[in-house]
Amino acid sequence: MTSVMKSLYGDSTPARAALDQLWRDYVQMNPQIGQVVSALTDLGESFLNDHIALRTFDMAVSPDKDIGMLKLGKIWESWGYEPRGDYIFEVKGLRARHWEHPDPDLPRVFISELVTQKQPKIAQDAIAGLMSQLPDGFVDEPSCLWAGRRWGCDAQTWRQLADLSEYAGWLALFGLRANHFTVDVRSLSSFKDIRGLNTWLQEMGFALNDSGGQVKGSVDICLEQSSTLAAAVEVELDDQRVSAPGCYVEFAQRHHLPSGELFSGFVADNADKIFESTNRH
Repeated sequence: MTSVMKSLYGDSTPARAALDQLWRDYVQMNPQIGQVVSALTDLGESFLNDHIALRTFDMAVSPDKDIGMLKLGKIWESWGYEPRGDYIFEVKGLRARHWEHPDPDLPRVFISELVTQKQPKIAQDAIAGLMSQLPDGFVDEPSCLWAGRRWGCDAQTWRQLADLSEYAGWLALFGLRANHFTVDVRSLSSFKDIRGLNTWLQEMGFALNDSGGQVKGSVDICLEQSSTLAAAVEVELDDQRVSAPGCYVEFAQRHHLPSGELFSGFVADNADKIFESTNRH
């Protein structure tokens, strides 16, 4: 685990320091991550990170408790990231945007948010109760991005939200942190393509998300993605300890557009299925 916890980006810039903090939190909370990375390292692989993903609520009970997608995005923009694409997920009641940095060594940042107005009133009230507990000025510090759960939550509230929206339940339980990092399949030399990687992952004992097929997307749309199923982790709530899927590892293989340029965006249909990697199994 020590080698897995090593710095990925250093701290020479605020963006790199934040990415390192997000990585350390992600690995520390989810033993599965270290297992996947260690298995790749044993093959002699040193992978690139295609993107990271963050989840949040769009509800702001007051201006200084706003943790919406655009508010969090402003932090990344202050570090040189630029907004690139917007995405809608009608069935799940989500929207998202991704940002890119001029430095090609830095990963894309994909931030999604739950559109609370699309949720039943019982869910809206529960989320408002969580948001009201955020400290004043919470988002004034970049550390909010990896702060985790900064609100009290009991098991009944969590289960109630999760039954209405798996996304809301996950966020209520884990708070703000990297939901996943993503292995750039093109940076691996041991596998011909993402399908070969998937076969190896399963041989190594990792369960994959097969919603919509193990590979989401195709060469035709210039993006193929797969992911592990998030392994369960123990979380201490206000009234009891619960077990729930934590974070997962995604794998992305990008392909070139007819223009010859490498596709750099995301595909909503792919992402819609990837979200389900944290569903309760």
